[in-house]
Amino acid sequence: MITATGEALVRDHTVYACVMGSRAFGLATEDSDTDRRGVFLAPTELFWRFEKPPTHVDGPAPEQFSWELERFCELALRANPNVLECLHSPLVESLDGTGRELLELRGAFLSRLAHGTFVRYALGQRRKLEADVRVHGGPRWKHAMHLLRLLASSRDLLRTGELRIDVGDAREELLAVKRGEVPWAEVERRMDSLGEENDEAAARSPLPAEPDRAAVEDFLVRTRRASARAEAPDGLRASGDRPHRP
Repeated sequence: MITATGEALVRDHTVYACVMGSRAFGLATEDSDTDRRGVFLAPTELFWRFEKPPTHVDGPAPEQFSWELERFCELALRANPNVLECLHSPLVESLDGTGRELLELRGAFLSRLAHGTFVRYALGQRRKLEADVRVHGGPRWKHAMHLLRLLASSRDLLRTGELRIDVGDAREELLAVKRGEVPWAEVERRMDSLGEENDEAAARSPLPAEPDRAAVEDFLVRTRRASARAEAPDGLRASGDRPHRP
């Protein structure tokens, strides 16, 4: 019997795995963790039971998190920043045929919806930083760095239609923020400027208004069907085929 435990699903059914966080962003230092993200394909058989497979799994390794394929696609279609960035990590650790097709669909997930989701997420993080300043006299500088990085990434996505998560030449400037070498007032000014640049870019973005949901759904359905066929006994198709009786 196929097991639905999270550890087994990640171990046996991962289709795509990558490194995220500072290492993927080009911001790693000696003390940086290695954040791993992945996508697993739960066998179709598990969805026929009352107890469905998990939509995500935390672990089993430290700093590891994985989504089931359908949940991952849903979040990506909504332009979830963490999920879209996962699709564009330059540090891919494992990839099978399904994962390769998922990466080939990256463009189908991108749309101007990213303007709202990225900026909304950034605003939420900014409020937390401002609360830290009021309570503790200063922000969590690492979080301030990543907020600036996210806003710049979103602006460039809206301008070019491509999501690039490595910060490139902005590395040292951002690390100076992480070290607390940039006054909070200057960080706020940069956040305001990047927010305005995001709004301007959204108005002229080459991205479509909506993602290509049909293409993603077609991929998901084909993948589920292929999984069902692979699980069917004696090579029978799980879609209802039966042995021919003379």
